[in-house]
Amino acid sequence: MCACVLVFCSPARLSARGSLVHKRAPAFVRRDLSGNTVNLRAYRGKVVLLNFWATWCAPCRLELPRFAAWQRKYEQQGLQVIAVSMDDDAEPVRALVRSFALDFPVVMGDAAIGERYGGVLGLPITFLVARDGTIAARLEGESQSTDMEEKLEQLLAQH
Repeated sequence: MCACVLVFCSPARLSARGSLVHKRAPAFVRRDLSGNTVNLRAYRGKVVLLNFWATWCAPCRLELPRFAAWQRKYEQQGLQVIAVSMDDDAEPVRALVRSFALDFPVVMGDAAIGERYGGVLGLPITFLVARDGTIAARLEGESQSTDMEEKLEQLLAQH
């Protein structure tokens, strides 16, 4: 059962909430689950799919394998997926990352990073960050894979 107060249960929709679209993505530096430093600015020049999610969020769990497939498919064209878990405890996140064999950075989030991104009140929320570091789109709720993939392909085609 989906807790719609906490999770968007409808298909993803583009949103300008927080007025971050077309603005520079808020910088952050976090450690991934292996202890490696993940600095968003280090990915300038790549298209970044930045996904806020949680292990208890059913739509999030559906998206993560798709994002892993896109990471493999588009990595040579400059895609970098980064997942920000909004879980309170890293252990269930580690277990899910292992079971899904995710091969992109997964960092732990908190209220502060959520606020920097305009308030992450429902999950999933995905930001597409262009090569120049500006946010090209904010998608709330489970993504419609064809729409998001088309937007990714457009961003990847821009050099």
